[in-house]
Amino acid sequence: MHFVTVNDIAIHAELTAGARPGSQTLVFVNSLGTDFRIWDAVVATIGGRFTTLRYDKRGHGLSDVGATPYRMDDHIADLAALMDRFELRRAVIVGLSVGGMIAQGLARSRPDLVEALVLSNTAHKIGDRATWDQRIETVERDGIGAICDGVMEKWFTPAFRREDNPAFRGHRNMLLRASGEGYMATCNAIADADFTKEAPLIDVPTLCIAGEEDGSTPPDLVRSLADLIPNARFTLIEAAGHIPNVERPEAYANEIERFLQECSGR
Repeated sequence: MHFVTVNDIAIHAELTAGARPGSQTLVFVNSLGTDFRIWDAVVATIGGRFTTLRYDKRGHGLSDVGATPYRMDDHIADLAALMDRFELRRAVIVGLSVGGMIAQGLARSRPDLVEALVLSNTAHKIGDRATWDQRIETVERDGIGAICDGVMEKWFTPAFRREDNPAFRGHRNMLLRASGEGYMATCNAIADADFTKEAPLIDVPTLCIAGEEDGSTPPDLVRSLADLIPNARFTLIEAAGHIPNVERPEAYANEIERFLQECSGR
């Protein structure tokens, strides 16, 4: 576990070296209202075959909130600076939801850092300004608890969303205990982000992953992103919502490994 300062923000990160020298590097970027623990099961499944970097983006987990509101460029600059700090080059960026938007931005602004992209449960544009402003207003007035049940319905399938499932309860706690200020600031960043023009310019191997029952970025929206990116591959994880890496981590890890094997064979 590391705490490093980038762009005047203390960032909480975990860098784990692969078992073999020169192991391929995977960088995981988490979603809105979560911290890097959402990748625990995927990293455990992948084991030591890769070097992995996980981190709490600004306003999330144990990282600083900093000045608000955010722009997407703030999150992108943080990731670039963090990778520079750890001297990581040509990594596979695995981004979930807003993390996928950060990954798209990094591929355009710092192509030297990106070997391939896994864009999970994300899109070139997510929602509109009015929708995000309404969410910001609700959280500012009533707290994250006011939106929690609705968010859980989008994050997880009914089969996972059970009170006798401790994993569901734990991830609900993760959202409830998130920084309201950081959450709202990142909502603002998403509201203004639009990679519709940039996505067709992405020129690295790209996998777009959708959850069959995702209520935040439905499969058709993820597929529309894949259609914009030249030669991108689309895959659907069944029986999963917006966070399939939590709900179906083995299937998720298998899709990533299959994709990377295909890339190495090109």
